[in-house]
Amino acid sequence: MIEIYLFVNPLGGVCLDIEKDILHLVETENKKIQFRFIPLLNMRTINHLLSLFNVPSNDIQKRNELFETIYSAALDYKAAQLQGKKKGRQLLIGLQNAVAKNKIPYSPELSERLFVEAGGDLEMYRIDRQSDFVKESFQTDQQIAGEMGIEKHPSAVVYNYACERDYGVLVEDCDSMEEIKQLCETTDEMLQNFHNNLELKHKSEQIVPRAHLHLL
Repeated sequence: MIEIYLFVNPLGGVCLDIEKDILHLVETENKKIQFRFIPLLNMRTINHLLSLFNVPSNDIQKRNELFETIYSAALDYKAAQLQGKKKGRQLLIGLQNAVAKNKIPYSPELSERLFVEAGGDLEMYRIDRQSDFVKESFQTDQQIAGEMGIEKHPSAVVYNYACERDYGVLVEDCDSMEEIKQLCETTDEMLQNFHNNLELKHKSEQIVPRAHLHLL
């Protein structure tokens, strides 16, 4: 069995592309793959986005606006997940596609419309969205990311139990599926060759203890 954890920007286009690639991998591979998309928000991700959008790092108003927008989208996603992982993914992908690809400004109303289109119960979603549980769930995700040293998105952690090891491999800035696919195919013997022969683009491969994560 394989487990893949992907830490994402809930409004990011690159993250959207990787998510779609992982979904395709799960559908086409003849092996059991479990996966989880986890929203990531910290000062480093905000600084990266400010740079990407050519916003001065000392523009406090824009910084706060960006933080609040991504935080709101992350809570939308966490609330949607309470009605099922599939509905959560549909909302996440819908938001990323609307905002990053189609340049539609984010708003709570946009999230609600997309959630209804995904077949969700809007009344229940609105109640969950305001709950302490959703906020605490988001904070738990950030704590997990912090304990694992994950600071960028998209970052993936892959556990391949065919290799009989109790740790995962973290790949940061995984803007392509090359490393993820190779880690999914890797046996213990092949892993050593992977380490020796494949130079990861950002040299960011790390070992992640199994205790940090579990799929719900």
